[in-house]
Amino acid sequence: FKEKKLRFDTDEEFKKRAYECVVNLQGKEKNHVQGWQLICDISRKEFQSIYDQLDIKITERGESFYQSRMETVVQYLREKGYLEMDDGRLIMFGLEEGNIPFTIVKSDGGFTYDTSDMAAIRQRIEEEKADWIIYVTDMGQSNHFKVLYSCAERCGFYDPSKVRIDHVGFGVVLGEDKKKFKTRSGDTIKLQELLDEGLKRSEETLKSKNRHNVLKPEEFEAAKKAVAYGCIKYADLCHNRVNDYIFSFDKMLDDKGNTAVYMLYAVTRIRSIAANANITSKQLIEAAKTERIPVDHEKEWKLVKSLLRFHDELIKITEDLCLHHLCEYLYDVASAFTEFYDACYCIEKDGKTGEVLKIHMDRLLLCEATALVMEKCFWILGLTPVSKM
Repeated sequence: FKEKKLRFDTDEEFKKRAYECVVNLQGKEKNHVQGWQLICDISRKEFQSIYDQLDIKITERGESFYQSRMETVVQYLREKGYLEMDDGRLIMFGLEEGNIPFTIVKSDGGFTYDTSDMAAIRQRIEEEKADWIIYVTDMGQSNHFKVLYSCAERCGFYDPSKVRIDHVGFGVVLGEDKKKFKTRSGDTIKLQELLDEGLKRSEETLKSKNRHNVLKPEEFEAAKKAVAYGCIKYADLCHNRVNDYIFSFDKMLDDKGNTAVYMLYAVTRIRSIAANANITSKQLIEAAKTERIPVDHEKEWKLVKSLLRFHDELIKITEDLCLHHLCEYLYDVASAFTEFYDACYCIEKDGKTGEVLKIHMDRLLLCEATALVMEKCFWILGLTPVSKM
């Protein structure tokens, strides 16, 4: 692709042939379609490998899915008088005066991203019956989406009083030199390479803590993947998405501070407290029906107040779609729990024999509530908790 892009930018004859191929492909010419399908199959196989690693489920909606719908949209816009001729191309303006127009049909008869986006927004609202659509792209696309919403509203595809649409824009990932994140040779780093490096460093980190000699092989493998993939996801989500941020494996694999490793360790530790007293989840559920939680200690009260903020945090992130709020909340809960656990006995044991002398069920229920809230945050953020680390 890189070689073809360079040739496209420097060879006018090649550029002309490339444009002709697009028109032929959109016109469903047999040989072009077969070649395109071969490329799609290769890409789909590689994409699926990454989706499986990151536990991503998708419904494929490639640009070709909208091909016939683009033709219908062009016909509709033409019949309703929304299209204007401009230097051989058909354009459409939105509701706002002086805005940049959409190019619906190019001078060579081909369609554009503008055309497919108009077809897509119509399909999602009219066929999928969407009541909330979220576009996730870089911040540089923000003006494009403003024009899209305006054009879609003008022609009746989109009613903002009935459908919510958001553009979740994001900034640039920087290397530790504060320049765009690239390999030493200057190439863009591939996601698969990033995941592989994450697995390597995660394994090294866990082995440095002697976890490979403590955990069973399958437990070590689960912990390695949870740390590697969790760290990469969390490092991306814990910053305000509109800002650029510096990517550092060393910082994201730190087990102190607002990192995925710290959160994963925290939940694993919390889950082990009741297990060490041979208290099962079923027993905790039964105890929750009758057990009173007095919340007498100041650290208990601090933890409870943190947990009660969960509802407000969910409302906040559904309003602005900035998940760093949830990461900050998760860190607050983990920190409040650490203070609670250091100050309040959950289980009292004999110092010599290790025999359990007293179980504070009310505090174990606080532990359970904390774990449940943190695990729900994990689910939203795409992190995978593990039973042992």
